[in-house]
Amino acid sequence: MQKPTPAYYIDFLEYSEVEKGLSLNTIKNYGRFLKSFITWLKLNNLATITPREITAEHIQKYRLWLARRPNKTRKLSPSLSSSTQSRYLIALRMFFAFFHERDIESLPTEKIKLPKERRERLIKFLDGTQVDKLCQMANPKTSAGLRDRAILESLFSTGLRVAELAALDRKQFEGVLHAPDFEVSIIGKGGYTRTVYFSQQALMWVRTYLSSRNDDYEPLFIRFKGPQTDSKRLTTRAIEGIVQKYAKKAGLPFLATPHTLRHSFATDLLTQGVDLRTVQEFLGHRNIATTQVYTHITSKRLRDIHRKFHHGGKTT
Repeated sequence: MQKPTPAYYIDFLEYSEVEKGLSLNTIKNYGRFLKSFITWLKLNNLATITPREITAEHIQKYRLWLARRPNKTRKLSPSLSSSTQSRYLIALRMFFAFFHERDIESLPTEKIKLPKERRERLIKFLDGTQVDKLCQMANPKTSAGLRDRAILESLFSTGLRVAELAALDRKQFEGVLHAPDFEVSIIGKGGYTRTVYFSQQALMWVRTYLSSRNDDYEPLFIRFKGPQTDSKRLTTRAIEGIVQKYAKKAGLPFLATPHTLRHSFATDLLTQGVDLRTVQEFLGHRNIATTQVYTHITSKRLRDIHRKFHHGGKTT
């Protein structure tokens, strides 16, 4: 006999951690989003409903409830955005996928439809000239400026997520002072391992930065202010502040972030003809659909180039 749907909540979270190997942050988000569905069930006197009893009509009513739910975090947007609603529903899909893997009779996951995005996701990225201008804003004659230049160059060279960059340790770069090129293995989002590659230019700045260090701190990128008793590792928030500071100084058309440099890395590769699957591996995306968001940008750019430089053959 099946348990009530809410009773499977903890089972699902443990399954996500142990069997799926999802990151604690992802599990935390799934848990938060699923609590919303459980709340909806209780509000509608459905707390005892079993997975097999949940119908497409229930899901449709829940979607309507989500769409009308007030947005407490953004005053300018009174209701949840379609992208936020999608996150709630993706978590619900995962919940029902868990039922299917456990042979618990329940609604097929394809019956849980996601809302259509009201507009195409806007990816902001920098071209090569803008990246160069951004990097040149850091003053390498100071300790902080040299570190910052190494950070900016590394973000664009590798496509690392900001958390992945912050987690780099000095010991991973042993021998870098004499290496002609460099690659490092990291544990990325979801606990998956991948290799990232440093360009000659990024490597030169990391090498120069490391040569200037006369401390024994473990992190690759450290802060120069604050207590002396901890690891001195730069936080992701501090790195975001560093990128935004130089973006303002460079007078860029928008406020760039570490993720902007990741977008710029991916866009640059695709524009130069690197195939989507390879870019997916560089970025550490588990699903090719995540990488495909960049094809809208590169397709438009290639179309513009074609219109500018190619006029077709002569007619006879």
